[in-house]
Amino acid sequence: MSGRAQLMWDDAVTGYDFGADHPMDPVRLALTRGLIGAFGIDRAMKVVAAKAAGESTLRLVHRQDYVDAVKAASADPGGADGAYGLGTADDPAFAGMHEASALIAGQSVGAAEAVWSGESAHAVNFTGGLHHAMPGAASGFCVYNDAALAIARLLELGAERVAYVDLDVHHGDGVQAAFWEDPRVLTVSLHEHPRTLFPQTGWPEETGADGAEGSAVNLALPAGTGDAGWLRAFHAVVPELLADFRPQVLVSQHGADTHFDDPLAHLAVSLDAQRAAQVACHSMAHAHADGKWVALGGGGYAVVDVVPRSWTHLAAIAADRPIEPTAAVPVEWCQQVFARTRQRSPARMTDGRWPVQWRPWEDGYDPADRLDQAIRATRRAAFPLRGLLP
Repeated sequence: MSGRAQLMWDDAVTGYDFGADHPMDPVRLALTRGLIGAFGIDRAMKVVAAKAAGESTLRLVHRQDYVDAVKAASADPGGADGAYGLGTADDPAFAGMHEASALIAGQSVGAAEAVWSGESAHAVNFTGGLHHAMPGAASGFCVYNDAALAIARLLELGAERVAYVDLDVHHGDGVQAAFWEDPRVLTVSLHEHPRTLFPQTGWPEETGADGAEGSAVNLALPAGTGDAGWLRAFHAVVPELLADFRPQVLVSQHGADTHFDDPLAHLAVSLDAQRAAQVACHSMAHAHADGKWVALGGGGYAVVDVVPRSWTHLAAIAADRPIEPTAAVPVEWCQQVFARTRQRSPARMTDGRWPVQWRPWEDGYDPADRLDQAIRATRRAAFPLRGLLP
């Protein structure tokens, strides 16, 4: 294995654009790429523009009739009427939608191929992580499910065990659905409780189909969960599952919408806790997956203050050039932000909460604490199915 990290990027991914009034503003992608460059992280990585996913690749997860519908809506956006989830408020059709969506999917598939072949130890596609798209429908700002396609490609290449860890504030429902019946894929999702957030799935009792029991693990967090609770929950579930499953590749999704400034959700996680979880995923890839790590982006709608910093930390960790949280944001990037958005950028790569303090699960269960109740519910539902103690 070369050990060199790979950054997937093509300027055309910013064509994934639902319009000026949509929260999924592609400026977040351009600003992230700019911040990575401003820190010089891209000089420590191989920057690769993979080709768009073709039909045979898309069909690893998506139905042909759905791919045809995306193409039709892409060619004639005005004709999309909500069928297949296209032309809705969440997923309005736009010209070139198929091409932009397939390009993002291609970056994640290319990342998976590079890691599996040993060309790179780690590969990052922060433009990906579009985890809500279903085999036959768009959903939740997601047209093609690049995360599921990357995993499906790994299986096609011969992988027998792939772990997927989803840290987005929303449940990774599309990836779970794609591999619900496949014991070769372990999906673990930490997300805000479905009672209070889209897509209203991801209950602890969702543990996989017959024959794949325990292959889906869901930790539904109470609204308002902050840094200490979020990291306590992560470490109470993820490391033990990965140590038991022994994946050949770890695919992780790092949606930045867990942040307390995100306008679409209700967790209270800081940039510093997100960075801590990124570091943990990197370490677990080395401990349990021979270092093979595919890291994806995801949600995140504080497009200036949060997303670029979070995903620049992710790329830096993958490149083995971690950025100190107290580091100042480069002036050149601040100028870029103002020129593009007329907003002032954050001054440092921290929210002022580093190092984040949290209490390990082993320190004891508090039956009166709602977070501990959520952790216990997940462990009781899923862990015995894997032969682990609840």
